[in-house]
Amino acid sequence: MSATNPHKKTKLNMEPSSKLIATHSGTFQADEALGVWLLRQTLDFYQSPVLRSRDREEFEKADIVIDVGGIYDHSKRLYDHHQRGYEERFDDKVTTNNENNGQEVRVPRCTKLSASGLVYRHYGKEVIQNMYPSLAEKDLELVYTKMYNTFMEAIDAVDTGVEQVPEGCELVYKDCTGLSRRVARLNPRWNEDPQPNVNERFEEASALCGEDFVQVLTQIVESDLPARAFVEKAVLKRLDLDRSGEIILLESGGMPWKSHLYELEKEYKVDPLVKYVLYVDQAGMWRVQAVTVEGQSFENRLSLPEEWRGVRDEDLARVSGIEGCTFCHASGFIGGNKTLEGALKMAQVALGKK
Repeated sequence: MSATNPHKKTKLNMEPSSKLIATHSGTFQADEALGVWLLRQTLDFYQSPVLRSRDREEFEKADIVIDVGGIYDHSKRLYDHHQRGYEERFDDKVTTNNENNGQEVRVPRCTKLSASGLVYRHYGKEVIQNMYPSLAEKDLELVYTKMYNTFMEAIDAVDTGVEQVPEGCELVYKDCTGLSRRVARLNPRWNEDPQPNVNERFEEASALCGEDFVQVLTQIVESDLPARAFVEKAVLKRLDLDRSGEIILLESGGMPWKSHLYELEKEYKVDPLVKYVLYVDQAGMWRVQAVTVEGQSFENRLSLPEEWRGVRDEDLARVSGIEGCTFCHASGFIGGNKTLEGALKMAQVALGKK
């Protein structure tokens, strides 16, 4: 462990469980494949065997049933989502009202919980804690929510049929690289000869889901979470950097900062919102980057001035009146300077033009 990464994943060392997990037979999806993998990371169901069937009498043999049976009852360990009247969703999203300078808004989820979503609701924190026992309670809550936002919600949405774009819009391209599509391709093809063992393919699918879950979790815990402390420090010291409070300075470049900034602005009720972030890149150039509107990929809270965009080096220094300028992107989302003082001046001048 280090100051920049205080958390390391722990290899699970538990006794395998003989408790039986049941799910449906036939064609499988990422939903139940992931749900089974998640359960197998818990103390009660570590490496448990799986029964795949649609026979209700068979389910009676199981200690837990997911994605089949038509009942959701945590007390009985029954986790299906196909029944009429089912409306279970994860906790509301907390976002900001961009038209009201960052006022906190709670937005209901667009998708209901699938079977794996239900499993995550009840067992997700244990799964995370088993892999990262060093996480404090507050950090565990952050990771649990971010893991749902980043990974689990897409599985729920695909399985419950939520479109990615609003009605009336069309996708401009298709993406077949997502986890749900990769799991689907593991199902035996209709004309595959000889026909493979579908239960063995299900185990492959479950393992694949686990690999993706761990990769995302590792990124969140070992990269995103440590970065949060640096972003928090920058937010708290923003008035020392510039009295506007709309510019922050990160101690290190390359760290993930956007989602942390949005969350910290809500937590500390930052007003006005931060417009620019300063950091040094791997080549030693100081960058000034515009903060995007939360929920948008390309719309900035305040882009760099139009007359700077697409201009470089001495020409940019002349146009801006700031020494050491190296470039300004044509869209105005980022610029560069040879020194911290120069980058800060670029942000200050840009703020003055709003």
